[in-house]
Amino acid sequence: MSLPGFWKHVGTVLGGALGAQAMPLLAAPLITRMCTPSEMGAFSVWLGVVAVSAIAATLRLETAMILDHEKEQQRVCFSVVLYTASITAVLVSLAAMGAHAFGLPALREQSWLALAVIGLGTWLTAYTQTMLAYATSHKAFGKAARAKVWGAATIALSQLVLLWFGAGEFGLLAGQLIGLTAGLFAAKLLLRPPSPRLTLRLDHRATAYLLRHQKFWRFSLPSNLLNALVSQMPLFLIGMRHGALAAGLYALTNRVLAAPVSLLAASVLEVFKRESVQEFETVGNCRRAYRYTFKALSLLGLGPAVVLLLFSPQLFAFAFGDNWRPAGELAQVLAPLCFLNFIASPLSYVFFVTGRQKVDLLWQVALFLMTLCAFLAPGTLRQNVLWYAIGYSMLYLVYLRMSYQCSQARLATA
Repeated sequence: MSLPGFWKHVGTVLGGALGAQAMPLLAAPLITRMCTPSEMGAFSVWLGVVAVSAIAATLRLETAMILDHEKEQQRVCFSVVLYTASITAVLVSLAAMGAHAFGLPALREQSWLALAVIGLGTWLTAYTQTMLAYATSHKAFGKAARAKVWGAATIALSQLVLLWFGAGEFGLLAGQLIGLTAGLFAAKLLLRPPSPRLTLRLDHRATAYLLRHQKFWRFSLPSNLLNALVSQMPLFLIGMRHGALAAGLYALTNRVLAAPVSLLAASVLEVFKRESVQEFETVGNCRRAYRYTFKALSLLGLGPAVVLLLFSPQLFAFAFGDNWRPAGELAQVLAPLCFLNFIASPLSYVFFVTGRQKVDLLWQVALFLMTLCAFLAPGTLRQNVLWYAIGYSMLYLVYLRMSYQCSQARLATA
């Protein structure tokens, strides 16, 4: 793998990812000056519930779309997802309103309207994910990228306009729903997928489809749900223990720190996928691709991590307003973890290349338990985040060691 070739491929993938990510990042300094940390916290908890529920709503069958290229089979997939997402949407809204009625701390500060439309957000997200999977199955990457950009831009613009008129938390929520709807319509117009069948019950074709692809909802769904819960759990637990203000501060911290991973590291991952598979098929391991990618990620991530460690409170106050300086203090605590996450996230694909998914699942279980303990332990918000950062960083060091062993095909088969 040559140096120019590696960075050429990374640049190609990065260019496509920047469009969908740029608008929310550019709008964030304006949004944070037009809403309070408490409003941002309540919205972030709402969005976290939608993100987790949307995974359950599809049963992960959108992944099967890539395997079934035949039009009629893809129509059946859309029909099944439409059915399961609709049922999930109703159940999620009812469950959220019930939890609010019983005083569940994480949802206590949500309005009844927000809880009523949480199912709508779930449905829109789930169906959009299925639409984008359809695009992948037909290699329509350009059209999918345009739909993502349209949706992201509409979310940012709608939220800014509604916040300008003083809509507060409702503006964030309504802007999200408007943008999701716009992105879904854009995907439908650009991709023209087969129309689903509207039925009150699944017919025999849908049932047969579910049985044929049962591995997705029996195995992939629990694993993906656990992964989503782990990523959203700090926000939920902070909201439950420390309130919406603390949740808002953490939400902004997480959003800023996640940007390098979602943009640059994810782009490196796309290149590493191809290079590692090719090397593994050729020589029986992917050690060379792993070591090269590790060095590249380390060099890329070290500078930003040091800047965050030294100056993040001042940077957050300058970019987002003085109310958000405490978010920068949390970023300072999380800077070393951010660096390790930047390196480990792309390299985790080696577990799939070598067929060691069980190792990855066991690590996810350990991460879930550690996160639960870190945020349920007595202490202030900063103390809880510090324990979380220490525990997560130690797990990442173990993770990197295991992934390197996998790259050499030395780890015992899971």
